[in-house]
Amino acid sequence: MALTGAQDFETVLAAARAGAEWAWAALYRDLAPGVAGYLRSRGAQEPDDLTGEVFLQVVRDMPRFTGSERELRAWVFTIAHHRLLDDRRARGRRPVEPAGADLAPPGGAPGADVEALGALGAARVRRVLGALSADQQAVLALRILGDLTVEEVAGVLGRRVGAVKALQRRGLAAARKEIEREGVPL
Repeated sequence: MALTGAQDFETVLAAARAGAEWAWAALYRDLAPGVAGYLRSRGAQEPDDLTGEVFLQVVRDMPRFTGSERELRAWVFTIAHHRLLDDRRARGRRPVEPAGADLAPPGGAPGADVEALGALGAARVRRVLGALSADQQAVLALRILGDLTVEEVAGVLGRRVGAVKALQRRGLAAARKEIEREGVPL
C-alpha cells in the first residue's frame, strides 16, 4: 500500500474501522484507481459509479475483514469483480438506450488534438483486448491493474492457480500477436 510516513497498514486499518476520515482517504487513494481501471478495462458502462459501490461495500464489510495488506487488496478486487458481474446481470435484464451525445464539461475541456490522441490510444487498447477471451481479459486486468498475484487472481475469479497461469500465458501471447499484426515491433 502506498501509505506515507509512519502510517503502517495496521494503523490505517484500525483507524478506518474506527471511522477516521484520513484512513478511509488513504485506502481509497491507494485502491480506487486500480479498481476503476479494472472495471473500465472489463467494459463497465459506469466504472466510476461502480467504483463508488465497491467502496460502499468495503465500508460496510470492513469490520469483518481480517488479513494483511495484500489480502485487503485481493478482497477489494473480489468485491469489484462481483459488483461488475452483478451490474452486467442487472443491465441485461433492463437494457438502457443512450440519451445521446455526452455534454462537454464546463471550462477546461481538453482540446480536439488531446481528445483525438486519447481516442486513438483507447481504441487500440480495446482492439487488442478484444482479441482476448473474457477470462483472459479478467486475468490480465487483475494482474496488471489490480497488482494481484496469480494466487490472488485465482481467489477472485474462483479458479485454480494453474488455470489462471494458463489464461495469463495465452492472453499475453494473443495480445502480443495482435500488436505484432498491427505492425508495431515489441
